[in-house]
Amino acid sequence: MMRPITRRLLVSAPPLLPATLAAGRARAQARDLTVVSWGGAYQDAQREVMFRPFQRATGQRLLEETWDGGMEVLRDHQATARWDLVQVEGDELELGCEEGLLEPISPEQVGGAERYIPGTLSRCGVGTILYGFVLAYRRSDLVPEGWADFFDTGRFPGPRAMRRGAKTTLEIALLSDGVAPAAVYPALATAAGVDRAFRRLGAIRPVLRWWDQGSEPPRLLATGDAAMAVSYNGRIDVANRDDAADLGTVWAGQLIAQDSWAIMRGSPNRERALAFLRFVGDPAIQAGLPPRIPYGVTARGAEDGLPDDVLANLPTAPDNARDALRIDDAFWRLHLDRLERRFQAWLAA
Repeated sequence: MMRPITRRLLVSAPPLLPATLAAGRARAQARDLTVVSWGGAYQDAQREVMFRPFQRATGQRLLEETWDGGMEVLRDHQATARWDLVQVEGDELELGCEEGLLEPISPEQVGGAERYIPGTLSRCGVGTILYGFVLAYRRSDLVPEGWADFFDTGRFPGPRAMRRGAKTTLEIALLSDGVAPAAVYPALATAAGVDRAFRRLGAIRPVLRWWDQGSEPPRLLATGDAAMAVSYNGRIDVANRDDAADLGTVWAGQLIAQDSWAIMRGSPNRERALAFLRFVGDPAIQAGLPPRIPYGVTARGAEDGLPDDVLANLPTAPDNARDALRIDDAFWRLHLDRLERRFQAWLAA
């Protein structure tokens, strides 16, 4: 499993509170609210849009940590009770809820179901972003058109970078081999489909590079250590804008995923965590995120006033989402451990 980064940030809050939130001062807290996200450009954007505004509104300090995901890490931190709120991928949300690692959250506790896009709330989670795993490439090279080109090292030579793990890697292998998006998970539910995915990966194994953190694909592309990479769509946009990178994005065949906020079971800051979720569920707050990093957000109306150029760069834009594969969290809840063991054994062979 991927291991966490232990970077810990403390952002100081101003001394004064608005009167509407003054009641929160009287409640004694065991420690400051600790919020855990993915680091890098994404967490930088969250800090400006969510974390610091929440502190200004409440006068309460907030601690940040980062992680790289993984159920073992989630289990460890539930046992040590160091984390309060953590951003999780869909399979981690389902498994964590099933195992009792996460607190149940009712819609009423976070502003009501009507505040959110349908399907973004669950028993233990509050959806926060929708993002894409895309094919990214150096614009100075030939322009690929899809995952088949990612695997074509004859026409498109050079190293490939993929996320270390079974999830997303196996889907991309099958998509590149001509499997239609609707048929990917039925195929992966069979031994023959899994074998097919690993055979496809084996064809480019000598040129594969593996990454664990979302900041790595833009760097690998910019330095020439990868000619193509699987990447979070927003990281490519930020690298082009902030670091003068010259990277392209292929939307065809992207994998769309949702991340959610979850509260660790037994957190002493449960009420403050819920207050944070109500705050960041406000459409006016969420509207600040896509201009900084192009991920879709979950509050109804949050995207309504965004500029056309921002909307066009979201993974959820109609043109970008055409023929996309939505990651099946229920599938990975059932099959993650088995397929991850197979993947790790394949890596080690």
